[in-house]
Amino acid sequence: MKLKSLCVAIGLMVCMSAPVTASSEMRPLHPVTTYSIVCFDSTTGQFGAAVQSHWFKVADVIWAEPAVGVVATQSLADFRYGPLGLEMMRNGKTAGQALAGVLASDPNNAVRQVAMIDRYGNVASHTGDKCIAEAGHRSGRIYSVQANLMRNNTVWDAMAEAFESAEGDLADKMMAALEAAEAQGGDIRGKQSAAMIVVAGEPTGLPWADRIVDIRVDDAPEPLVELKRLLNITRAYDKMNEGDELIAWEKFDEASAAYEEASRLAPGNPEILFWYAVTLASAGETERSLPIFKQVFEMDESWRELVPRLVASELLPDDQTLIGRIVDQ
Repeated sequence: MKLKSLCVAIGLMVCMSAPVTASSEMRPLHPVTTYSIVCFDSTTGQFGAAVQSHWFKVADVIWAEPAVGVVATQSLADFRYGPLGLEMMRNGKTAGQALAGVLASDPNNAVRQVAMIDRYGNVASHTGDKCIAEAGHRSGRIYSVQANLMRNNTVWDAMAEAFESAEGDLADKMMAALEAAEAQGGDIRGKQSAAMIVVAGEPTGLPWADRIVDIRVDDAPEPLVELKRLLNITRAYDKMNEGDELIAWEKFDEASAAYEEASRLAPGNPEILFWYAVTLASAGETERSLPIFKQVFEMDESWRELVPRLVASELLPDDQTLIGRIVDQ
């Protein structure tokens, strides 16, 4: 009864704890067959999830919430496992209890593949015996990898080993796991979409700030290649923001290093260099800014035209001598 009340509370249209009826048995099954990883960083408290599939918009199968947990729901997926699993963990259930609850209330659990991790690092996984072969999962101390409809049954072990041996943060480790899965043959149908999320250890009250990584590729011939590119872009803009903050503290050398790293991660992107130059100029570091403006204008003349417009928005000083020097670069 508690589970049924919980389902109603989060607005599920059909309660998963309701008695089995013809309508529940006939609910459409979505074949979001795929491989995925959920993970936890015990030092930072961050949760991560990543996935790849030959299915449109596979990002729908991964769910994470700061200080609560993370869920991946796949195979013949019931997407409600995501919000329901998080709700149960938010209310104090462990990952194992949450997983057991949703499975017990689902008459079609034999076709589900699910993994959950709670805020204490408890890991719980399930591969139903009717998931399409090759299907299986492997759980570690702070992660679970799972796959179904794979070309080979070596995928999940390869993912686990790649995650455990990879250097870097959660995003790096998850990327290594996805690439390892693909190297073992991946989805027997091929490739179409991918996604990755990392959420903060503690909520800030600003949901957009709590999503440290939030990238998705809904339809692409090489989704993992594109996902990795987007991860680099994410990190480039993070470094750009770091540079802005350092300039505000007048730490210009450190800011320059941050912007150089941003440019390395996103080569050929004039946006990063332009706003670096603008931030320097607005901080009174004109001589530092001019060579950067020149580099940007050589890439695209449109940025030169943009410069005078920033005065009215108070992004550059109302100093026509300064504006003239910039646009003359």
